[in-house]
Amino acid sequence: MINKAIILAGGKGTRMSPLTKAVNKQLLPIYDKPLIFYPLSILMLAKIKDILIIVNKGQLNQYKKVLPDGKRLGINIVYKEQQYPKGLPDAFLLGEKFINNKNVALILGDNFFYGQNLTSKLINCTKLKSGAKIILHKVIKPELFGVASTSRSGKILSIKEKPKKYISDMAITGLYFFDKKVVEYAKKLKPSSRNELEITDLLKFYLKKKKLTSDILGRGGAWLDTGSIEDFYKTSAFVSAIENRQGFKIACLEEIAFNNKWIGKKEVLDAIQFYGKCEYTNYLKKLIA
Repeated sequence: MINKAIILAGGKGTRMSPLTKAVNKQLLPIYDKPLIFYPLSILMLAKIKDILIIVNKGQLNQYKKVLPDGKRLGINIVYKEQQYPKGLPDAFLLGEKFINNKNVALILGDNFFYGQNLTSKLINCTKLKSGAKIILHKVIKPELFGVASTSRSGKILSIKEKPKKYISDMAITGLYFFDKKVVEYAKKLKPSSRNELEITDLLKFYLKKKKLTSDILGRGGAWLDTGSIEDFYKTSAFVSAIENRQGFKIACLEEIAFNNKWIGKKEVLDAIQFYGKCEYTNYLKKLIA
């Protein structure tokens, strides 16, 4: 079982400069909520309550203004500062004490997931006992992503980062589930030509041992990487369209916590006072009306 997770919310944010010169990308708004709410909501939907958020050096106080420690949500949030980005697997080296020889999930702080039956998929992934599991999503331009080639039965045959020649159109999304060996394997990695530790190299350890499995975010599901200005605003428009058409909020943290019975009406009322007069507050009022 997996009951610990890491959100990697560091990074240089150069593709969104100059916006990210003063504010971390994960604190910028996707419609009416900070981006960080969306990956956090995915972990909460997966019923994971023990969460480490890795942030850039010097930006810790910005995050704590929005998400102090998780008590308001009935969860535990701790932070770790990253001196400078060294690649995704560095999250497991920085989080070794937090992981504490347990299975762990990793989600990238700029990834957005949405879809029917998503909650049940997430909970199923947390049942992982050994090995690693990745979430795949069909894309039009696989050369822009790390991709996985699979057999008809869904077995992973190979993985490659941004392949120049077509091998598959199934992109590896920024949500991963690992057993406790992940720290051991991460320590064996060597920097790539980009001078970073690569997540695909880490996954290959599991692939060689035939311990890498996958699930697919199929039709009706959406996975968006908000790394560029264009994708950032496309995601914001997507959230706006869904919320205004259907009347419910995506990534309302208090609603998820309330539905999970991690918090009660008192905590929702505290959240209403914390956020002040805004549309998010109005939604919370409806939640406990």
